[in-house]
Amino acid sequence: MAARVLILGIGNIILSDEAVGVRAVEFLLDNYDLPAGVSAVDAGTSSMDLLDEIADVDLLVVLDAVRAGKPLGTVVRLAGGEVPVFFRKKLSPHQVGLSDVLASLEFAGCRPKDIVVLGVEAENFELGLEMGAVVAARVPELAALVVDELESRGIALAPRRRAA
Repeated sequence: MAARVLILGIGNIILSDEAVGVRAVEFLLDNYDLPAGVSAVDAGTSSMDLLDEIADVDLLVVLDAVRAGKPLGTVVRLAGGEVPVFFRKKLSPHQVGLSDVLASLEFAGCRPKDIVVLGVEAENFELGLEMGAVVAARVPELAALVVDELESRGIALAPRRRAA
């Protein structure tokens, strides 16, 4: 049976740098064809609405803006045992919602088998539709990290061919 993978872009697109996870999912969908069993979702800020989609996936990849005390624009990758630490430290404004979803799924016995968090150290969470230049420049890199993450697990995403 093929692996079920969910790529979840989290963020509020009207809060400047907070949009990076959503924009990375958009970039991924614009530039790659996803194979069967792999889906990418702009989750916005509505984690609890995604219980059914997240339940029992083999791999959940979360893309989000983070506050990890790193230099602006630093890409952060957490996996395995590091993920619970991510939620204790509250690196992202959405962690309460997502941690509640994961706790609910664990209680129901259908938590994702593996979780990877890919985030970008953000700075500006003020009202605004534009991300800062440093964070916006990381969107393609964040998408490339998703591609690499899946390829390391034997799942290939094909680049979309552009019309000439």
